[in-house]
Amino acid sequence: MAYDVIVIGSGPGGYPAAIRASQLGFKVAVIEKESLGGVCLNWGCIPTKALLKSAQVYEYVKHSADYGINATGTHDFGGVIKRSRGVADKMSKGVQFLMKKNKIEVIMGYGKVVSKGKVEVTAADGNKQIHEAKYIVLATGGRSRELPNLKQDGKKVLGYREAMVLAEQPKSMIIVGSGAIGVEFAYVYNSMGTKVTIVEFMPRIVPVEDEDISKELEKQYKKQGIEIMTNASVESLDTTGAGVKAHVKKQDGSMVTLEADVVLSAVGVVANIENLGLEEAGIKVDKGRVIVDKYQQTSVAGVYAIGDCSPGQALAHVAAKEGINAAEHMAYLEKKHYHLPEAIDYNNVPGCTYCIPEISSVGYTEKAAKEAGYEIKVGKFPFVASGKASAAGATEGFVKVIYDAKYGEFLGCHMIGMNVTEMIAEAVVARKLETTAHEILNAIHPHPTMSEGLKEATAAAYGEAIDI
Repeated sequence: MAYDVIVIGSGPGGYPAAIRASQLGFKVAVIEKESLGGVCLNWGCIPTKALLKSAQVYEYVKHSADYGINATGTHDFGGVIKRSRGVADKMSKGVQFLMKKNKIEVIMGYGKVVSKGKVEVTAADGNKQIHEAKYIVLATGGRSRELPNLKQDGKKVLGYREAMVLAEQPKSMIIVGSGAIGVEFAYVYNSMGTKVTIVEFMPRIVPVEDEDISKELEKQYKKQGIEIMTNASVESLDTTGAGVKAHVKKQDGSMVTLEADVVLSAVGVVANIENLGLEEAGIKVDKGRVIVDKYQQTSVAGVYAIGDCSPGQALAHVAAKEGINAAEHMAYLEKKHYHLPEAIDYNNVPGCTYCIPEISSVGYTEKAAKEAGYEIKVGKFPFVASGKASAAGATEGFVKVIYDAKYGEFLGCHMIGMNVTEMIAEAVVARKLETTAHEILNAIHPHPTMSEGLKEATAAAYGEAIDI
């Protein structure tokens, strides 16, 4: 079969790439080996948020008296898992609808580039077919990284997929790694009564975040009863008994043995680039990712790579924009689109972690801004001073802003607290528009809201704080 564009993978990068290409007049096919929507919709972003919401509702029940409500109840672990899967299934069906709406053919099977413009698809029954297209988009995503000393067996040593569909709730869990996946699952399981211990190799949890954010989350998690070990590494696991014994090396070189029902390995993701025919096709790879230019083109003309298999941040919203840019670049080359897509500014990509309290950030951390040579002004607004946060019973956390002292350039924004993942977009748009501190201060923010914390933090940076 001949197409204009073939997209290998239907995750948060692949399906937007296919839809945008179809909108621009291309005949498009998507190759998917498992479920439409990829990891994000089926095993990542969406079902984890459903689990987190169930955990939060249970927390509300346990603390209902704080709101003047007398409510009691227990959680149904199986029901929590079932709801999460239902949400994921609904979203995946939504992608099926979008494929039909945009006249995109879905080919189920494993896609592999066999030569320029040709993709071999191996169906579940082993049957192989060759499909041709002028343009090919690699959107193959990533998977849970597996370390030699943390071999996942799916029963006692889990990846994120298994942690999402456990038949029974474990009484205890060791989570190795404290990035987004690790701290989100820590909240879910701890809130439902599992004894959770986080082991992090770096000196602080959520190590990619601003140091103040890490300190605040550690404080809140310890208050919730989560045990945290930083500067520590799991050297080996013993799974011969009823549970798991983790032999952990501490910073001083001493060893300690932790015991739990299960271990969750949350040490990051690795790109799915094996068995795609990259080497045979001459597509260059570096450090486990496909090399691309600013329009997502690989080293081979007509082949693009987007999302987790390319070098940008492994985030769904990055993959979506990269996919759209790839489609628009093809369309520009074919004179179906009147301008080149705008290259992504990877320093203005928001990061969101949906643990509770939530974390969101964009731009420079305080340390990175100083290392880049900026003289800075820093302001913080604690949510304990927010009327809306007090009314909501969610006074944990703060907004932190970083400005260039000379010109007022908005360098970075870091938040931790209730619903802050819904608030970070203001900072992203402000930075995109090259907004200064002066303009943030003079834009009237609604009261009472959590979002006015951004303006209040900016006022604090300039010695003009009213409410703190």
